[in-house]
Formats: sequence, structure tokens, C-alpha cells
Amino acid sequence: MKRFIALLLLSLAPVLFGAKKPNIIFIMADDLGWTELGSYGQKIIKTPYLDQLALEGMRFTSNYSGNAVCAPSRCVLMTGKHPGHAFVRNNKAAKPEGQHPIPDSEVTIGELLQKEGYITGAFGKWGLGNTWSTGNPTKQGFNRFFGYNCQAHAHSYYPATLWSDNELYKLKNEPPVPGHASLPKGSDPTDPRSYDVFKGQDYAPDRINEQALAFIRKNKNKPFYLYYPTVIPHVALHVPDEELKPYLAQKWNDPPFTRGKGYGYTPHFTPRAAYAAMITRMDRYIGNVLNLVKELGLEQNTIVVFTSDNGTTHLKLEVDYDFFESVKPLRGLKGSLYEGGIRVPLIVKWPGKVKAGSTSDFRTGLEDWMPTLLDLIGAQTKAPKNIDGISIAPEILGKNQPARKFLYREFTGYGGQQAVWMGNWKGVRQNMLRKNNKNPLKVELYNLKKDISESNDVAANNPEILAQIQKIMKEQHTVSADFPFKPID
Repeated sequence: MKRFIALLLLSLAPVLFGAKKPNIIFIMADDLGWTELGSYGQKIIKTPYLDQLALEGMRFTSNYSGNAVCAPSRCVLMTGKHPGHAFVRNNKAAKPEGQHPIPDSEVTIGELLQKEGYITGAFGKWGLGNTWSTGNPTKQGFNRFFGYNCQAHAHSYYPATLWSDNELYKLKNEPPVPGHASLPKGSDPTDPRSYDVFKGQDYAPDRINEQALAFIRKNKNKPFYLYYPTVIPHVALHVPDEELKPYLAQKWNDPPFTRGKGYGYTPHFTPRAAYAAMITRMDRYIGNVLNLVKELGLEQNTIVVFTSDNGTTHLKLEVDYDFFESVKPLRGLKGSLYEGGIRVPLIVKWPGKVKAGSTSDFRTGLEDWMPTLLDLIGAQTKAPKNIDGISIAPEILGKNQPARKFLYREFTGYGGQQAVWMGNWKGVRQNMLRKNNKNPLKVELYNLKKDISESNDVAANNPEILAQIQKIMKEQHTVSADFPFKPID
């Protein structure tokens, strides 16, 4: 009888006490290209867990990161504002370490979810203000933070320390491995032992994954938001030797990256194998998270999102994007507002709510996740009225949703750029801050439906479309004292 009553109370719990809101796991890779997952056409790099995630969820083919490099892209995600309105619009270092911090006045997705009763945790790379600044993640909506606060610090996978909330967490790397260094003087670049100096003992992503799993276990009975901005596959090429073995067995032509005259990150004897191995290890970390969610009985009530902060790095000697066809057939790489620098994977899974094995060509960006997550969880808390993101909850849930009017991006880095997506059309400005550019406001126009590689500029033949895009470019930019953009300020 007691067992019957207990089972009855358990079955009535959602009615009597209110159903537990869905957990949210938002995973963001660092510099992962559009076609570097098996589910997006990758043939060389193995990503079985993320491929399975795509089979069990929805895969987006027209998804855009917040910007073309790390910090401004993360700001778009956190605040729901596109780069013409966002506070951080380029990578900008702060002393003594860290990046330009977001201020107290910015409302983040973490803060909004906390108001909805969520326990929030961030694990990986933050990059929006160090511990002593207003951008400290524990001041911006996160109950728990573990990982790298500073992007430059994150260039090494074998550092001396990470941050655990507001305290330094010591790793067992004696000495730590720098992210930027050359082969020791007099060493033989053809001898694999010369590269041992860039191998540490305590791989930071292992510790980050452990802490993310601990967060899930600790909060399994509460609604939680796990933000997992993994540092992989951003260079330097640091990965444990055991992960290399399957790729070394392929016996590719894999010439060493020696760093030459000192440009780039740390050398690696087999850079192609190292890059592939890093992505596979990231995939395994994600598999650990997904397996734990299933083991704890949380899978049916957990929303999982996977994406990337921008496209594949342009450092070809370290990451051979042609060999891996990392963004093919797109034009551009990290740092560019051409498609290859900003169109990235997006996979969404929510069992019973998101159709398994589905694909969407709905155009979406990182600014959309603030209103989307609030909609998906049925939040009473509303997103600020001044955000630019739109809720794509209807699209995710298989309901009719009209196409967005436009998507806007601007970037003061890499010469200065602007871009607008409008229907099948994309307008892009390049080299706006270059001194030798006599026409910084010139707009290139592409029909992405016919020309996804952006190889045929049709601006001269479409003056009306061009005028509409120019109008959007003017309207969507606001002046930033911290990130001036002279041609359009």
C-alpha cells in the first residue's frame, strides 16, 4: 500500500507541485568550421557524438555566429544584441589580463534564467571581463564558473592555473606550456622529440569537463543552465598523445608546423593529426555530458544546443583548412564576414519536442538564443525590449515561422566590415578601415541561393536591392566610443 501511495504521489508531482522546467545545455566550440562535423559533410575528422546529436535533433544550415572572432561573438550570445548595438564589438585586451568587460547595465541570458529559478554554470572560455571587473561571469548571471577567463590565457591547454569562481585553481603543469613559443634553439625540427617541450601533464579541458559533469550531478534535481564554451579547437595545437594515435595511423602527408620566424602558436610535429584529434576529443567531452544526462534520467527534459563562436582559423600552416575542407564551399575564414568566417553549425535536441533527424534552413544567429530559450521554457521573465534577437522557438518546435526580415553584422577588425542578409541576398563591405581604400562604403552583393561561395558580385545589376541593404547598414549601426568605426560613425 505504501509503495502504491509513493508511486501515486510521484506521478502526481508535476500536477501538485508544478513540472520541473527543462534543463538547458548550451555548448559552443571555439573556431569550429561549418563543415568540420560529420553531420555537416566532414570526411576525415571523427565526431560520433555530435553526429548522433544531429540524428536525434534538428540541424540548421543557415546559422550565423555573433561575429567573426571570439569576444564580440560571445557578447552577442550573452546580451541578445547584434554587433551594431552590442557593447563588445571586437577583441580588446584589458590590463593586467582579460578582455574589455561588459558593464553591469548589460542584461545577460544567465541573469534572466536565474530569475526563472535556474542554477547557472559556465565552463570553458569566458572572454567578457576578468574576475575583478564588471564582466566577471559570477557578476553576470552565473552561479558557478570554471575555466579560462582571459582569451590569451586560453591559448595554452597546459597552463599553470584556471579560475574556479573567483579563486585560482592550480593545475599540475610544471612548467606550464606557453601558447606562443618557438622550438628551442638548436633543436632538430625533423625529430619528433624536439616537440616534447610543448606537452604538459594536466590537460585543462579534462578538468573543465570534470567540473561541468560535477555541476550536472549537483543540480540534477533543479532546473539548470549549463553554458559550455569549450576552448577546442582554437590553436595552439595541444592534445594528449593518446588522442593522436588513430590519426597518425592514417599516415597522411603531415609536415611539421615549426613556427618559422616566430609567427603563430606553438609548433607541432603532426599538425593535421593534432587538429583532427582535438576536435575528436571535444566530441568525446560532449559525449560525456550527454551520457551523464541520460544516466541521470534527465534526457527527456533537457534542451541541448551545439554551435561555434566563428569559423575556422585562417592560420593555414597550423590548421590546414583546405585538407579538411573546413568551410567548403564557403568563402572566407575566421575574422571575415564572408560566409566561411561566420556561418557555423547549429544542432538542437529536445526529445519529444524537436523532430529527430530534421533540418532547417531558417536564418538564425547567436542573438536569437536569449528570446528563444525564454520561450522554450515558458518563462514569465521577458527579454529586454532593446535586444535584436528573435525567438526561433516556433521553427525549433516544427511550427510555421515567417523568415526574419534581415540579419546584421559589423566588425571593426580585419580591416573593418559590414554585412546584411536579406532573403536570398547578402550585402557585404570589406576593408572599410584600410587607408588605401578609396571607396570604404562600396557594397558587394551576392545571391546566396545561387552563389553560396560569394564569387559573383551582382551589385551593379540590382540597384534596388543594394539600396535596401545600404539603408539597413546605416540604420543598424550605433556609435561606440570603445570601438570606433570612422567610415560610418
